Amino acid sequence: MTVELNHQGADRSCQMKNSDAQIAQEEIGRLYDGIAWFYDIWAGLTETRARKRALEVAGAQDGWSVLEVAVGTGAAFAELVHQNPNGKNIGIDLSSKMLAKAKKRLQALPDSNYSLDVSSAYALPVDNDSIDLLMNNYMFDLIPYKDMDKVINEFRRVLKPDGKLVLVNMTIGERAGSGMYDYLYRLSPKLMGGCRSVRLADRLERNGFRVDSREYCQQMLFPSEVILARKTAS
Repeated sequence: MTVELNHQGADRSCQMKNSDAQIAQEEIGRLYDGIAWFYDIWAGLTETRARKRALEVAGAQDGWSVLEVAVGTGAAFAELVHQNPNGKNIGIDLSSKMLAKAKKRLQALPDSNYSLDVSSAYALPVDNDSIDLLMNNYMFDLIPYKDMDKVINEFRRVLKPDGKLVLVNMTIGERAGSGMYDYLYRLSPKLMGGCRSVRLADRLERNGFRVDSREYCQQMLFPSEVILARKTAS
C-alpha cells in the first residue's frame, strides 16, 4: 500500500485516458440485483484490504451520525454499526437484492440504530449538515464523469462542517498486471460490474473538500484508491 498526496492534475489525466461509464445509472440497480448472489466472493478476493483500510482511516466514533452510500452487501456497514452502537447509521443502495444481503448480515444486531433503504446518491434522503462520516465504496467508478461533481456536491451538502468523507474506488493500476481490469472493462463493462478506473482526489478539492490522504491498495491485481477528505468551509 502506498500513500500519495501529490495528485495535482492526475484526476483530469485519468479522465482523458480512460473510458467513461458505459452502463446507464437506471440500469445499475438491476445489474447488481443480478450479481448480488456472488458479489461477496468477488469482494473477498479483491476488495477486503481496501475496505479494511477505509474503516481504519474513517475512525468512526460512537455517537456519530454515519451514512454509507452504495452499502452493497453491508460488509463495511456492519462494522460501522458495531463501532457506533449509540449513534445513527444510515445505509442506502440502488439494488434491493444487495440490500437484502446487507439486512441478513446485520440481522443479529439490534435495528434501533440503523436503517437500510433503496435510494440514490444523486438525491440523498438526509438533511443538510447532519452527517459526521460519509462512507462510499466502489461507486464513483460507475458514475459518468459529467455527473461526478453533482454527486460530490450532494455529499458535501449532507456532511457537517469538517465532516469526514471516505471513498474507495477502482483506480488506475500502478503495478504489473493491474491494467487487466481496464482491458476487461473495454471488452465488456458488465463483466466488470460497470466499474472502470478513476481518480477522485483532484475533483474533490475542486468541489469543497480537503484531501488528507490518498492511498493505493492492490489485491489480486485489482487496484483501489482509499481517500480521506474533509468538508471545508464555504
